Amino acid sequence: MPGHPPRQWAKIIPELIVLDYARTLPFWRDVLGFVVQFDRPNERLAMLEHPDGAQVMFFERDGGWETGPFERPLGRGVVIQVFVTDVDAVAARVAAAGLSFYVAPFEKWRDWGDRLGGQREFLVLDPDGYLVKVAQQLGERPKP
Repeated sequence: MPGHPPRQWAKIIPELIVLDYARTLPFWRDVLGFVVQFDRPNERLAMLEHPDGAQVMFFERDGGWETGPFERPLGRGVVIQVFVTDVDAVAARVAAAGLSFYVAPFEKWRDWGDRLGGQREFLVLDPDGYLVKVAQQLGERPKP
């Protein structure tokens, strides 16, 4: 599917090196709900965008751009946060796919300085071990 570039490129887009393109694509597309904007099958590369605006790219490992040992879980020290409008719908697809939650869905209110910001979120590992936080913003409220 050749596709086309997104209408607007995000200011930061994670570009993930993956071990198996054919295994990674269904996770991001079918489970998390991203849409393929374009792909380069001969390079095993895809650019995806979520209907709620998040963007991600990935390509199958080719030996380049590796800054250290390449072993699972990949992406150690990085959490990729994806904002969606219905976190429970995405969580239901994760469960329906038979995947385990790294952290099951929960609600969290965090200190944003002069107020609290709320999110309903969960964490899941993609097929290569990248940690993905899927979150729905719940709004703001005054600090107690």
